[in-house]
Amino acid sequence: MLAIPRIAIVALLLPALLAGCPRDREQPSRAERQARAEVRAGVVTVSGDDSLSQTLTWRAPAVQIAEGEQARTRKRAEAALKAGRLFADADSAIPLYLALAKRDPGDKAAQAGLRRALRDLLADGERALARSDEDIEALRRTHDVAAVARVVDGDDEQVQAFLARVDSADTLWELNRDGEHALANARYGEALAKFREALALEPRQPRAMQGVAAVESALIRRAELAGEDGDFASAQRWLADAAKLRPDIGTVPDARARIERMRSARIARLRDAGIAALPQMNGVAEARKRLAEMLLIAKPGDPVAAELRERIDLAQHYGLYRPGQTFTDAIKHGGRGPQMVVLPHGAFRMGSADGDRLGVDNERPQRNIRFDRGFAMSATEVTVGEFRRFVNATGRRTRAMRRGFSMAYDERSGNFARRSHVDWSSDYAGRPAADDQPVLHVSAKDADAYAHWLTEQTGKHYRLPSEAEFEYALRAGGSGIWPWGDGAPPANAGNFTGARDVSPHGTRRWNNAFAGYGDTYWGPAPVRRFKPNAWGLHDLSGNVGEWVADCWHDTYRRAPKDGAAWVNPGCRTRVIRGGSWASSPEQTRSAWRAPAGVDNTNARVGFRVVRDI
Repeated sequence: MLAIPRIAIVALLLPALLAGCPRDREQPSRAERQARAEVRAGVVTVSGDDSLSQTLTWRAPAVQIAEGEQARTRKRAEAALKAGRLFADADSAIPLYLALAKRDPGDKAAQAGLRRALRDLLADGERALARSDEDIEALRRTHDVAAVARVVDGDDEQVQAFLARVDSADTLWELNRDGEHALANARYGEALAKFREALALEPRQPRAMQGVAAVESALIRRAELAGEDGDFASAQRWLADAAKLRPDIGTVPDARARIERMRSARIARLRDAGIAALPQMNGVAEARKRLAEMLLIAKPGDPVAAELRERIDLAQHYGLYRPGQTFTDAIKHGGRGPQMVVLPHGAFRMGSADGDRLGVDNERPQRNIRFDRGFAMSATEVTVGEFRRFVNATGRRTRAMRRGFSMAYDERSGNFARRSHVDWSSDYAGRPAADDQPVLHVSAKDADAYAHWLTEQTGKHYRLPSEAEFEYALRAGGSGIWPWGDGAPPANAGNFTGARDVSPHGTRRWNNAFAGYGDTYWGPAPVRRFKPNAWGLHDLSGNVGEWVADCWHDTYRRAPKDGAAWVNPGCRTRVIRGGSWASSPEQTRSAWRAPAGVDNTNARVGFRVVRDI
């Protein structure tokens, strides 16, 4: 089997050996650090003396033949030839035959023996030539043979042909040697030129082919080291150079696949680090750093980079949530809080347009509001059952309970009247309310207390919505006069005053109602009986009016520009938003608002909560 030159073995195996070294130890050994540094510099160890002597001279050892000793000398020469001792000393065949021929040029036996010796000598030289590609000692042997053969018969055609092959072997050796030294010093272009020059002299010469493979291996290893360092642009350049060397071999495509796996793994690690950073303090900034690193190595349109960018955008606007997501928070004393819906960040035009014939001055001036961060709003009004848990847990006596009455609906008169023993547990007519009914007969302070209790129980910040948040959620991306647009309400849009609605005893109808509309309810409906709006919220524009956090102001002049609640310390009048089951069509408009005393309780007003995210 053909041996591989030592230089090629080192060049091919060193990267593989280094690749197998453990990389997870905190302190690599000095030898490992040195080996890695050498590979980075393209160093390949070359050992042994690979120099050649160019002298092809040989002087035959002196042989003395006494008178009458010719026959005995011929026997000595024959024995040496048979033993394969050709030219090393005075007892070797060729020196003995040369001495016999010199003493008697006509000695035919000596001439014949010399020809046989020359034949054996050239055969020995050919065997050495066959090993000379990878064995410097074999090549040196060819030099010795060539020198002797030239002395024996320099004009012989076989000798001349052998001398030419030795000269060619010398040239190949020097080219390969110079290429290997260049490769050892990371001069890849120079090394490749030497190996290719050798192949031009002898196509498919094994050592030169192995040299080309070693250059390719070194370039691939450089690419892999660049990939390990995250420099994938350089890795691609190294691979592009390597791909030119042996295009029919699959080593470069395999290396390209390995480096792509490195790229993917590094991108995935950066993605994971970015996502892990998001919940932390200054997490968005840290995640953006990881994204910037990722974009330096990711290909255009990389889905993992796109995912991290999306997660950063979501975190910036929604924390750990997504728009449209629903969730509930665990309550410390058991159970879950209200179902919340994450609303998208964005902007809208708040209030009545100047051209709105139904608009009033307290709904103006119309203004632009932008929410740079999303927020969560309860999908429905707070229900009797949810409020019951709060009362049972805290023992709170609501405003209606303390004063012993609230304003309830009287069907006989068609009016709202004071009724004793009506509180949060009562329905719109003062009867016991079902748990799935929206809670009524609660003051603004009662609503604030419920939100504060949720905050204590969940560790999250619950509160009443601001006016701007309420209208933003009510419009849900629309800009019409009513939440559903500018025409009549579509079927199942909500619990409004409809011309087709009839009181429980069939004695009353609304005299100011949406023509042709009916929802079968006279009074509040249980939550979730009607279709949600585009953002998944129920009954914002009907069922019951709702307390918001803002104090009442006659206009929006000087109102907060960021959509926060406009609060004056100690204010006694708050804002009611959203139409109710007993509101006129004008009071169901998106921009409608009304004042109410903070201690007011009645059968048309409830509330819902928002939570910061």
